[in-house]
Amino acid sequence: MVEARLRVIYGDTDQMGVVYYANYFRYFEFARSEYFRAKGGSYSELERSGTQLPVAEASCQYRAPARYEDLIVIRVTVSELRRASIVFTYELFREGEPRTLLCTGRTLHACVGRDGKPVRMPDAIVRLLKPSEPEPGSSTST
Repeated sequence: MVEARLRVIYGDTDQMGVVYYANYFRYFEFARSEYFRAKGGSYSELERSGTQLPVAEASCQYRAPARYEDLIVIRVTVSELRRASIVFTYELFREGEPRTLLCTGRTLHACVGRDGKPVRMPDAIVRLLKPSEPEPGSSTST
């Protein structure tokens, strides 16, 4: 899981001072780019290698409005890494105590070559994006 932070700008809001619904998908994209950077890679490198990850499916469940000048925390996780696709999941919070959950989301990305046809996820990308395994001997039960 990687956390990315951004402050809502005036241009992201509607007449009611609330973040326009479609902008949450831009926030997802921002967080995905930060995920790549945090793991030591970038979208640019991926595309230079001839591989692209276009969005094939996207969803967002809105819980509370974000407003102008809110500091937003976006948690992004790779929840599924398949042979030729990847799923990112998102949780957006308003920074502060207690954090307010604003929305949750999910994007499914196909792995395609320069010709737009599906290709197997390159090994280097799999290593970069693979979800972390629990430490040996650690317990996830409560």
